[in-house]
Amino acid sequence: MPRFCANLDFLFTEHAFLDRFAAARAAGFEAVEILFPYDHDPQEIAARLDDEGLHLALINIPAPDWAEGGRGSAALPGQTARFRAEFAAARDLAARLDAEHIHILAGIAQGGAAQDSYLQNLAWAADNAPDQPLTIEPINPHDMPGYFLNAFDRAAEILKTLARPNLHLQFDAYHAQRIAGDVPTLWADYAHLTAHVQVAGHPGRHEPAGGDIDYPAFFTALDAGGYAGWVSGEYHPAARTEDGLGWCAQPRTTAPDG
Repeated sequence: MPRFCANLDFLFTEHAFLDRFAAARAAGFEAVEILFPYDHDPQEIAARLDDEGLHLALINIPAPDWAEGGRGSAALPGQTARFRAEFAAARDLAARLDAEHIHILAGIAQGGAAQDSYLQNLAWAADNAPDQPLTIEPINPHDMPGYFLNAFDRAAEILKTLARPNLHLQFDAYHAQRIAGDVPTLWADYAHLTAHVQVAGHPGRHEPAGGDIDYPAFFTALDAGGYAGWVSGEYHPAARTEDGLGWCAQPRTTAPDG
């Protein structure tokens, strides 16, 4: 069985933010991820994690201009100082909350200068936090037009080029389906680079059940390949969160021989 995790920015939003930790624990989750915890008191978050015995699987690097369309700064030419300040904030908060991964958002950018900025900033971050696992995530261009990292082969090439042991792939099956329409092949090709998985149904980005992605088969493939990381539900519940959690206990398909 994969280790399932709840994204508290998407799930349990029927509750106030600080009450989502208890709701996640009551639903059986042992870990959560919080994309942008920076607007909340870190002592309060730490207390809720501790009270509920929850592990924090992932946080994003800050994106203070998110509401205005910003999607990170790592690939933005001329924004090195901004990136380093945002990364420092993420690194410090991850240490306070014992967050397993920091996801580094690339930003809206294209071209050679963006590629150079992205590589330089990722290398600097990995080298300045060698004990902190970091992730990069391909995001589909339909949901996030102009996002620099929008293909899995590009992400793999970047990871190969940088060859930093603490820099990994974040595999979102929903984005994989929208990018290539073939989650099983992408997983077979890039599982070895992956440290964190996210799931949502397609179409609609609701519960990871039914639709175009065979999630029982996907979870079986994760088990068969020995994936040991978290699998986070990052989706918009179709109704009350607790009423749609059957996907966490779906029967698996038979793993293929060999």
